[in-house]
Amino acid sequence: MDPVIVVGAGPVGLALALALAAQDVPSVVLDETAGADEYRPARTAVLRPDTAAFVERLGCAETLREEGTRWSGWRSMRRRQVVRHVAFADARGGVSGGEAGGADGRGPDDGSGEGYDERRGGTTAREAPGRGGQQLGPGDGPAYGPGDEPGVESPLHVPQHALTLALRQAVAAPQTRGLVQIVGDSRLDALDQDASGVSAHTRGPRSAWWRGSHLVGCDGARSTVRKLLGIRFPGRTAVERHAVAMLRAELPWPGEAVLHRQPPWRGGGDEVTARPLPAGGWRLDWLLPPRGDLVTPEALVGRIRETLAGWCAEVPPYDLVDTGVYTLHHRLARSWRVDRAFLAGDAAHLLGALGTQGLDEGLRDTENLAWKLAAAWHDGPSEVLLDSYEAERRTAVAARLRAADQSLPVLRGGGGLRTYLGGSRQHDALLTDGHLGLGPLGAPPSYVHSPLAPLGAEARVEVGTEAGAPVDDVPVTSPDGATGRLRDRLGRGVLVVLVAPGTGVWDRRHWVSAGVMPRLAEAVRALPVRGELLVTEAYPGAAAHTVLLVRPDGHLAAAFAGVRPAELRAAAEALRGGPGRDADGEVRDEETADVH
Repeated sequence: MDPVIVVGAGPVGLALALALAAQDVPSVVLDETAGADEYRPARTAVLRPDTAAFVERLGCAETLREEGTRWSGWRSMRRRQVVRHVAFADARGGVSGGEAGGADGRGPDDGSGEGYDERRGGTTAREAPGRGGQQLGPGDGPAYGPGDEPGVESPLHVPQHALTLALRQAVAAPQTRGLVQIVGDSRLDALDQDASGVSAHTRGPRSAWWRGSHLVGCDGARSTVRKLLGIRFPGRTAVERHAVAMLRAELPWPGEAVLHRQPPWRGGGDEVTARPLPAGGWRLDWLLPPRGDLVTPEALVGRIRETLAGWCAEVPPYDLVDTGVYTLHHRLARSWRVDRAFLAGDAAHLLGALGTQGLDEGLRDTENLAWKLAAAWHDGPSEVLLDSYEAERRTAVAARLRAADQSLPVLRGGGGLRTYLGGSRQHDALLTDGHLGLGPLGAPPSYVHSPLAPLGAEARVEVGTEAGAPVDDVPVTSPDGATGRLRDRLGRGVLVVLVAPGTGVWDRRHWVSAGVMPRLAEAVRALPVRGELLVTEAYPGAAAHTVLLVRPDGHLAAAFAGVRPAELRAAAEALRGGPGRDADGEVRDEETADVH
C-alpha cells in the first residue's frame, strides 16, 4: 500500500511521520528546504506535559532532557507586588528542579479579517475548554488558590531548532526501520486525488510525482496544501506583537518563570515575561502595541537594560545572544479535511496570544490524526473515523481561539468580559492559566461530544476523568511484569486498564491468573482493534475492578464497572467508526455506519 505523504518537515510534520512509523505506517515527508533548521536561540517552544510526553515517546527523550528545561515555579507580578506564585511538580509527581518557558509564532498578513465560524466550533460563544468545559461566569478563576500551588506539572521549555533536530535524529534511528523517507528541496506545486489515493507533484532539483494513500499538509501558516485545496483561512491579523531577546544573566528567580504586568519603570510597557533556559540563559518577551513603530536594535537594548535594572536594582552583567520581533495572528481554516487530504498545525490554525501555544496544538493535531490514519491504512478507511479528526480538533482549537478573543479586551485594556471575570486578580489568574496549561486558555482539550463516543450502557460508570478528557498519568503494570507510566504506553493501540488495588504487593504469578484477569485478557484479545491490557493500583474516582478504555492519544473512551466483554467490544468498535454517535450527538445506525 502507498505511504502517507506529509508535506512539511517542521516539528509537526516530523512528529506525524514518527507517530505513523510507531504504528507500522510508512510515510514520505516532502521538505522544501535542504534539511537544516535555522539556528535561532530566541525561538523557543513551551510543551505542556501531554505534548512533552508525546514527543518523548517519539524517540526524543534524551534530547529533551539535555536541551529542555522545566520551570520550578511561576511568579506573577503586577507593578511591584507578587500576586501569584505556583510551585510545580514534575511529570512523575516530584518537585521540578529545572527551568523553562517561551513560545514563538509567526503568521501571514494575508487574510480577510473574517471571524471564526462559531457554529462549526460546536460550543456556545461563551463556552471555553478545560475544567469540564464550563462557561465563563461571574468571579470565575483558577481551580487553585493563592500562594504556593502544589500538584501542577511543569511545562517543558526547549529551543525549537533543538526539537526539530531531535525529531530528525529519531527519524534516522534504527527503530523506525526505514518507515520514514524525507525528501529535501522538494516544493509542492500540485496535487490530485482519486478514489484510491493522492498524487502530489514537487519541483526542485528534480521534478517528481509522489503517490500516497493520504496526504497531510503540515507546511505552516502559508500552507501550499491549504491553497491547493481551496480552503479559506479567515481570522484576525496582528492580535499581539512582541519583542524578544535571549540572553545570559543572573536574575533574582533562578528556575522560575516570571510574568510582570505593568512594570513600574519607564519603557517597561504593559507586560514583560522572563523564562529561564539552560546554562544561565533567559528568554525575555515584551508586549508591544499591536501596530506600533519598528523596534530598532538600539531601542531593544534599551528595553533590556531598563528591565534588568528594574529587576536587579542595577544592570547586571549580561550576554545578549539573539533578538527578534514577532507578530501573532489568530486564524482557523474552514475545513481540515478534503477527501484524502488533511491539514495540521499552523496550516490549520494560528494562535499564540495570552500564553496559548500554537506548537502544542499542532502536536495534539498530530497525535489525534496519526492513530486514525493508521487504522485507515491497515484496516481500510472509515469516513466516521477520519471525519472525527476535524470534528474533535477543529472544535477544540476554535474554543481556544474564542476564549482568547473573549479575554483579550479585558486583559489588554478593559471592557468585554469585565462583568464576567471580576477584578484584576481574576485577570492575572486567567492569564497565568494560559501560560501554565490550565483553564480556558491552556488546558488540554476534552472531546466530550466526539463522533467516536460509544453508546450508553448500564455498565458504564463515572470516574475522576470525564469521558473524552485526557487520562491521568498513573503508574501501570503489564501482565509480563513491566512497570511504567500510563502516558508511556500510548500511541500504538487502545489501552484497557484494570483498577486492582494491592497488585503492587502481590506476586505477579498470582494476580495475573486470578480474579477477573483471565476473563479480561480474553476480552482484550477479542477486540476489533489492537489493544494492550494494563493494571493500576488506583485511578482517581475509580472503584476496585473498574475497567478503563483509553484511546491511543490518551483520551478516555469509557469506564466500566467490572469486566464487560460485550460493552468493551462495542466501545472499541465505536473508536474505529462503528456504532456510536455522529457529529451532532445522534446515535449512528449500525446498518449505515461505515465499518471496515
